[in-house]
Amino acid sequence: MPATAENPAWIRLVPYDESEGYLRTLYDRVKGPGGLIDNVMKAHSLRPHTMEGHSALYKSVLHHTGNSMPVWFLECLAVYTSLANKCDYSVAHHFAGLSRLLQDDARAQAIYKAFAAAKPEAVFSGKELALLRYVRKLTLEPQRMEEADILAVREAGATDGEILEANQVCAYFNYSNRLLNGLGVTTQGDILGTSPPNTDSLDDWEHR
Repeated sequence: MPATAENPAWIRLVPYDESEGYLRTLYDRVKGPGGLIDNVMKAHSLRPHTMEGHSALYKSVLHHTGNSMPVWFLECLAVYTSLANKCDYSVAHHFAGLSRLLQDDARAQAIYKAFAAAKPEAVFSGKELALLRYVRKLTLEPQRMEEADILAVREAGATDGEILEANQVCAYFNYSNRLLNGLGVTTQGDILGTSPPNTDSLDDWEHR
């Protein structure tokens, strides 16, 4: 089926008002401002158990206090990965989130322009640049990854824990980008740029 305003994907998304049981419980957990549920989560509504796994992974890689890198930079990794995959949905959501966190429109636009041109060196250097290059190669040429890629990031100043954080953001967005692109999910009806708080609980999803 074609994506429409009422059903913004190529498969049926169950509306909140028609949800019940396990699906209703999950919807109540992940809903945002005004009770709205992002279409990326609604995409799981015909198999709710997959939403539970997705939401836990998303919260873990982007909004968990166990991470050490700032959320705004994790969002940079998310946007750069999603641009490489040409996933308009994730780029729109996470660039809006990045912009909200930075509170500097000029800097945010400069970052977007550099990422869209695949020239992160225009706005980043050091370990941040090395991590951005790492996630792009892992996204576009995973079969060519080698230990030297890790050594280059480490030599640029990243700890192994930070490398793991970047790896997990990249891996998660390659998963979600394929979910979204493969099902034709659009941002129709979504509120861009909101996110759950940074906590150590995978169930804490009250969007802000």
